[in-house]
Order: sequence, then C-alpha cells, then structure tokens
Amino acid sequence: MTDVADGTTAHLGTDASPATTPTVAPAAGRASARPAAGAPGGRRPKASNLRRNLEIAFFVTPALVLFLGFVVWPIVKAVQMSVYRWKGFGPMVDFVGLKNYVSVLQNDVFTDALVHNLIIVVASIAIQLPLGLGIALLLNRKMWGQGVLRTIIFVPYVLAEVIAGVVWFQLLQPKYGVIDTMLAAVGLSGPAQGWLGDPDYALMTVIVVLTWKYLGLAVILFLAGLQGVPDELYEAAQIDGAGWWQIQRRITIPLLGPTLRTWAFLSMIGSLQLFDMVWILTGGGPANATTTMATFLITEGTKRQNYGIAAAASVVLFVVALVLALLYQRFILRRDTQVDTPRKKAKA
Repeated sequence: MTDVADGTTAHLGTDASPATTPTVAPAAGRASARPAAGAPGGRRPKASNLRRNLEIAFFVTPALVLFLGFVVWPIVKAVQMSVYRWKGFGPMVDFVGLKNYVSVLQNDVFTDALVHNLIIVVASIAIQLPLGLGIALLLNRKMWGQGVLRTIIFVPYVLAEVIAGVVWFQLLQPKYGVIDTMLAAVGLSGPAQGWLGDPDYALMTVIVVLTWKYLGLAVILFLAGLQGVPDELYEAAQIDGAGWWQIQRRITIPLLGPTLRTWAFLSMIGSLQLFDMVWILTGGGPANATTTMATFLITEGTKRQNYGIAAAASVVLFVVALVLALLYQRFILRRDTQVDTPRKKAKA
C-alpha cells in the first residue's frame, strides 16, 4: 500500500506538472500578451506614414507654389495671349486663333533668328568643348599659379551679362576701340563699319564674346569631373606603357563623359534662350544679322506692341527648346539617367 500509494502519488505528481504547466499557463500568457503588443503595433505605421506625408508636404509645397506661379502660370498665359490680337492694353477680345503662329513661322526674321540660335548652339559646343577640356586638363596638373589661373578663367562667367556686354561694346567700337587700336598698331584694320556693325562679322563677333563669357563654366565643370577619376587608373595605364594621349582618350574622356554631356545640355538650352548679351551688343542688328528668337519676341512685344505675335513666338521658342531637350535626354543623356534594375541586369 505504501509502495502503491507512494507510486501513485509520485505518478500523479509527475503527470500533473506537465498537464498544468504547458497547456494552461503559457496559453494564458500568450493570450494576455497579444493585445498588449498588437494594439500599439497596429497604430504606429499609420502615425509614422502620416508624419512622413506631412513632412514631405511641408518641404515640397513652397517649391511647388513657386513652380506653379513662375513657370506653369506664365506658360498658360502666354498660350492664351498667343491666340489673340492684343496691343498690351484693355481686355483680350480679338480672337484670331492660330493666325499669330502662322505669322511667326512665315516671318523671315524669325526663321533667320531660329537659324542663328542653332548656329550659336553648334558653335558654342564645337568651340568651348575642346578649349574647356584642354584648359581643364592643363589646370588639373600641379603647376605654379594654378589657383590664380583658375580664378582668371572663371571671373568672366561670374560677371553680369550687362557689365560684360557694355565692356565688350566699348572694346569693339570702330577705329577708336581698343581692339581696332591694337590691330592698327601692328598694321591691321578691322571692318570699316566695326565688328558689331558689319553683317558679315557681327554674328561671329558675338560668338567670340560668348565663348569668352561662358568658357569658365565649362572649365570648372570639367575640373570637377576630373577630380572623380581615380589616380590608380592613370598609374596602371602608365605601367602598361600608355602615352599621354592614349590615357586621355581611353581613360579620362570616357570617365568624363557624364560631365561633358551635362555641360553640352546646359550650353544648348542657354544658347536657345540667348537674349541679354545679343541685346546689349547689337540689339539684333545689323540688318537682323544677330537676331535670336528671344530678341525677336522682345522687339515684337515692347517696340511694336504686337503682344499676340510675341506670345506666339515665345510658345514656339518653348516648344523648340523642349523638343530638343527631350531628344537630347532620350538619345544622349539616357545612359546617365537610366537606373539599372535587377530585372534589367538579369536580361543583360
């Protein structure tokens, strides 16, 4: 009896402890823990998402308001104005539809201005690209007076266009200007009507001034891009016996490609919108030899009070710049802006 009782007691004791411990106590613990952890956990993502959206709205709203007020709204008003014949005062009631656009596109002065803009685009890239790259490669090497030379090259870019234009206008005065005086000192002479007064030389002279003005931007951008080229590549190429030109052609220029393409894009857009320097130097003359699309629309609007035609010209300028920018981004900047996703890498 004692053995049985003891055995029974021991058996019951061993059975009771596992029966009560794993099934009742932990279950109750889990049941009581779930609401405590679940209640706050369900609310935290919503609160964090709301806070993040408020932060984004706080920082984006001012920029969005400025963009709508100073970019989108003027474009909308220009499109509206371009379909009316309007002299700049009173309400716009004389609706003419697309006649202003037809007048602009059939105007020989505007078509010449478009050609001048395209010439400036090509000339700016063709002249400033090799010059800027050569100067950047030279200034990227350790040399005496490196900082002074960089400053001298960059100073014209930081000058206001009005100041630079007035200075060059005085330098290029016929006979008594500094340029003609220096040429006369060595037995040469400039055009009889002046560099800015001769239709055969005016546009070329403007391009020279633009090169002087904006070459510093190209040099600074190229120097910044050169800082990202690892020195180890140059050392490895020199060990392999590559010459200076081979190193630049095989290493420097390919790695500088994104910077070159970005600068060319900025130069193209700036050349299409060129106004202030041409307006100060020549006013679009002589005989419309240096007229750009911007000077054409300003002349039509402020001098002739043909605000409808001026607005149509501004819309055409906007469309031309937008189309060229999209084409440039599609075929040239695509490699720099395209993001490689895992799916694209798998296909490759």
